[in-house]
Amino acid sequence: MQRHRNRRTLHLLGLLTILSLLIGACAGPAAPAASGPGAPAAEPVRVGRGVGDTLRILYWQAPTILNTHLATGTKDFDASRLILEPLAAIGPDGSYVPLLVEEIPTVANGGVEDNGRIITWKLRKDVKWSDGTDFTAEDVVFTWQYCADPKTACTTATYFVDIENVEAIDPHTVRVTWKTPRANPYFAFTSTNGRIIQKAQFANCIGEAASTAEECQKANLAPIGTGPYKLVEFKPGDVVTYEINEHYRDPDKPFYKNVIFKGGGDATSAARAVLQTGDTDWAWNLQVEAAVLQQLAEQGGAGDLVIYNTANVERLLINFTNVDPALGDERGQLNHPHPFLTDINVRKALRAAIDNRTIAEQLYGPAGFPTCHLLWYPPYRSGIEEFYSGCEQDLDEANRLLDEAGWVRGPDGVRVKDGMRLSLLFQTSVNPLRQKTQELIKQWWAEIGVETELKSVDASVFFGSDAGNPDNIGHFFADIQMYTTGASEPDAITHLCQWVSSEASQRENEWRGNNNMRWQNAEFDAICEQARASLDPEERRQYALRLNDIINEDVAMIPLVARPRVAGAAKTLKGYNPSGWDSEMWDVANWYSER
Repeated sequence: MQRHRNRRTLHLLGLLTILSLLIGACAGPAAPAASGPGAPAAEPVRVGRGVGDTLRILYWQAPTILNTHLATGTKDFDASRLILEPLAAIGPDGSYVPLLVEEIPTVANGGVEDNGRIITWKLRKDVKWSDGTDFTAEDVVFTWQYCADPKTACTTATYFVDIENVEAIDPHTVRVTWKTPRANPYFAFTSTNGRIIQKAQFANCIGEAASTAEECQKANLAPIGTGPYKLVEFKPGDVVTYEINEHYRDPDKPFYKNVIFKGGGDATSAARAVLQTGDTDWAWNLQVEAAVLQQLAEQGGAGDLVIYNTANVERLLINFTNVDPALGDERGQLNHPHPFLTDINVRKALRAAIDNRTIAEQLYGPAGFPTCHLLWYPPYRSGIEEFYSGCEQDLDEANRLLDEAGWVRGPDGVRVKDGMRLSLLFQTSVNPLRQKTQELIKQWWAEIGVETELKSVDASVFFGSDAGNPDNIGHFFADIQMYTTGASEPDAITHLCQWVSSEASQRENEWRGNNNMRWQNAEFDAICEQARASLDPEERRQYALRLNDIINEDVAMIPLVARPRVAGAAKTLKGYNPSGWDSEMWDVANWYSER
């Protein structure tokens, strides 16, 4: 009993520590346009280009594409970040950090005008592509044109759709004009979703050719970039190897001559490789059962855990369309609603049967805690009880809801209505912690008369972007699926509004729409439109909270666990400063090893 109390105390202490980090990261920058978000970066250590030999990075989800505008998985976005860069990154404190530009535009320096409707970026003059050609404003304009074409089916299209025009004023000046004034004019061309692609390489790849033309398929796997490294070889689903980009703008960086970005395996073996055996320098997303991770960390010696704040939530997504294989090409289309998940009482019952606290405390430990909200963090929530509220399991209420909806238990205990069994296919990626979460949920749903078939898909496939892959999250050919994402900037409006009706993942957009639940909600759509036009920080915060509440009220998703990111770093690795608002690889040019 004492041991249980100690574990609970450690869990809450860890939670409070994470909350304090998030308050520092989120409270100030919630409205970046209002305060001028550019922040001077800490003076990096000067380590010498190519002094180190090989940096070994391990992602247990293997990358499958390096053009992030067609990608769906974090592993693809991160693998490409060594090559492709945005104009500016977002650092750990939520401030924008200039990369390909001289400074962050603000009202004070004349870069932001007309209440954020116009933003002018002044590009650095010393940036070249890895093929030695000049990086210019035309590349930025082209990136917008590429993703503004709906037939390109960019997964990052949300970040470009509200732009009226992008102009090259001169070779090193880009003016972005939004359709309306904006609280956050930095929305496009920054952070994870804002990578710039080379016009010369992708010129013939706008529209349907982006995925079908042979030269475009090759470019998607081998982009030319401005980052610290360039591609040597890419084996999709396995490994990416890089070497120094000799044209990189900083003559003193990067430290490592080569990088090996290995994919595959599982989170536990990745943790062991960085913490115990020293087989890798950096291991991503150590989503490992709490007791196992603690043991590996305590018995290790080769590496350290790196825990940093994110806005991530592990959650269930509910499919609002019928994905019966008998429908053929029509499965998952909006004109075929789900036969029973469109019944809100069924969705509410599924949620009421789940015990978020048990999942968080038994499986995640200090690396996760129960929440019923996508916006669990400051400035949206401000205390433990706020993001715990509503997470209590209520099996009696779940049974009552199903009874009320007309679902009657059959002889085997499974509920039936109009001859249809209440039977679900529940999929997620292969990961021991996720499989244990699945088992718990299956058990709870069985208690209320729901039959559940569990499906585990290799992570590289599950998070893949191949339009022909029926098992990825874009197709969502199951009833329920589970994974983690979170806002990539302190202002959460963009993150939430990716689930508007027009973003439904369909055959017509090659299953790359961000709304893969195919959820349709007119109130949600209308508030997103209002929120995007709002310039007032507090008003935007209230809009975001309402959007969060609509998702909860309609049970479009079921949040389970709020998750800080847990990575592992070799004890010799230095210079990293992971940001919960950007790619884990955002500052890889600064990484080095002690000599």
